[in-house]
This record gives sequence, C-alpha cells and structure tokens, in this order.
Amino acid sequence: MAHSTTQATRPAAGHARRTFSRGLGSILVLVVSLAFLAAVLFPFLLAVFNAVKTGVDYSLHGPLAFPQSFDLGGLVAFWSEVDFTRKLANSVIVSGCVAVGGVLLSLFSAYAIGIGRVRGGPILLFVIMLSIMVPQESLVYPIYYASKAAGLYNSLVGVIIVFSVLQSAFGTYLLSSVLATFPHEIIEASQIDGANWWQILWLVVVPVLRPILAVLATFFFIWTWNEFLIPLVLLVSNDNQTVSVAMGVLKGQYTSDPTRIAAASLLGMAPTVVFFLLFQRTLTRGVVVGAVK
Repeated sequence: MAHSTTQATRPAAGHARRTFSRGLGSILVLVVSLAFLAAVLFPFLLAVFNAVKTGVDYSLHGPLAFPQSFDLGGLVAFWSEVDFTRKLANSVIVSGCVAVGGVLLSLFSAYAIGIGRVRGGPILLFVIMLSIMVPQESLVYPIYYASKAAGLYNSLVGVIIVFSVLQSAFGTYLLSSVLATFPHEIIEASQIDGANWWQILWLVVVPVLRPILAVLATFFFIWTWNEFLIPLVLLVSNDNQTVSVAMGVLKGQYTSDPTRIAAASLLGMAPTVVFFLLFQRTLTRGVVVGAVK
C-alpha cells in the first residue's frame, strides 16, 4: 500500500513542479516586457514632463524630476513661433504621399522581378541591396544638384519623389523575396482565364499582399516623418519645411530653451505615436501574414 501511494504522489509532484516553472517563466516574461515598455515610453514621458514645466521649475529640479508646475507656454510659444500648423500639414502631405508612392514603386518593381522574371533580376536585387546600405549623407550632394536641374528644389513634390524612390529600395527587396515564392499555378490559371499581366497584378497578387503592403506603408510614413537631413537641404523656404526641420531651429550655438525643446519634441512625436496606435492592428496582422508567407 505504501509503495502504491509513493507512485501516485510522484506524478502529482512532477505536475506541481512543471506548473511552478511555467508560472515563474510567465512572471519573468512579464517583468522583461514591462522593462522594455518602460524603456520605450521613458523618452515620451520625459518630453511630456518637461514640456509643461516652467523655466524656473526646470532650473530648480532638473529634467528628470516630476513637474511641480503646469505651464503650456512652451507648447503655445513653439506652435506660434514656427507656424506648426503649416509644418504639420507639410509633414502629413509628404509622409502620406511617400507612403503611397513608395509602396506603388516597390510593388511594380517587385512584380517585374519576382513574377515577371525580367533579365538580370538577381543583379538588380543585389544593386538594390547595395543602395539600402549607402549612407544618406553621401546622397545629399547628387540629390541637391538633381533637384536643382529638374526645377524641384524647395518643393514638396521634389522631396516626395526623392523619398519615394529611396524608400522603395527596401520595399522592392522585401516584396521581391515574397513574390519569388508566389505559386505559379495561380498565375497560369489566371492567364488561362484570359487575364493579362495588369489584371493579374491587381486582381490576384495585390489581394494576397495587402497586409504586407499596409505594413510597408506604415513604415514608410514613420520613416519619412522622422527624416531631417534631406528636408533640411531641399526645403529652404519656411512655408515648405516639415516638423523635423522646425524642431531643429530651436537650439542655436549660444541659446537654448529646454522647456521649448521638450515641447517641440512632444509635438513632433505625438503624430507618429497616434498614427502607430491607429494602425497597430493592421501592422501586427501584416507582420504575422508576412511571416507565414
């Protein structure tokens, strides 16, 4: 009887240990996730705290202290000083158009390479990979003179064209790898039904790639919104500047207003955070579908 009781208690003890291990693992994963979340949110919260401080509060307690005052003067001053409404509209126009234009260029190029099987497709992909690795600073000089020659200098259209081409390099490489594994039986069946290449693209390929295209559009929008160097070089007019350029004019060599800089940072980050939250579900779905593909 004692021997039978011992055998019965062993599985129960093993189950208890496994349950404890799983519970401990879940707690560790939760702790690590919360730590990463705090690290991601810290810059945003720091900008919020310092944006509502007065200059005296900032000087007495420093940038890391919880605000002892609530003053929106820095936000209002920055908004009116740089005409933030116009800068915000410019950034939305540029980033939105680049998101659409970059995705279309990526789709057409990848469709030709991945499904159209154009000659030299692997070489083109290799060149595209090299272009992704080129530092943006080395492209400013030729882009500047090309924009001057084309009459697109100091123009939002010129910046949209430049960024659409630059962003499409990554998009073409990503979509080409996906379309290279696209089932050719579906393409052949569509051709037998009388569909041409244009109809195959829009009626067969695009519905399958829609989640991945949504992810690309989201990335292109956020990446373009945060761009600083090329808009700074190409958009010299105050009426055409973007939010990132407007944020860079606050700090000079001999003057600095920390609370106003924090206000500028907050206003610059807030639209991208809102955009990400609105499209978070689409982004997650697209990443999962892309991994399955």
